[in-house]
Amino acid sequence: MKTNVLIASALASVCALGLLSPASAAEEKAAKEKCYGISKAGQNDCANLSGSHSCAGQATAAMTPDEWKYVPKGSCKSLKGLSAAEAKAAMPAAAAAKKS
Repeated sequence: MKTNVLIASALASVCALGLLSPASAAEEKAAKEKCYGISKAGQNDCANLSGSHSCAGQATAAMTPDEWKYVPKGSCKSLKGLSAAEAKAAMPAAAAAKKS
């Protein structure tokens, strides 16, 4: 009888932890923001603004305005990063400088 209660308690604990994980992940993502222009080559998080790739870790150059990383919310400016709007505005200038 005690074994059944122990097993049921353990199973309930595992199930409860499984239900809490998605909330924690959502809260963690909400505490972060995309910061453009700060990622090193091969260290970006997901697709870039220019559409030249769609996966993490595919940045070919460092500190380009169309590549981004997640950073703690409110820390992007102190890292000398750009918002999405600022990155979009900087992209044509970066492309023109690259051609020169």
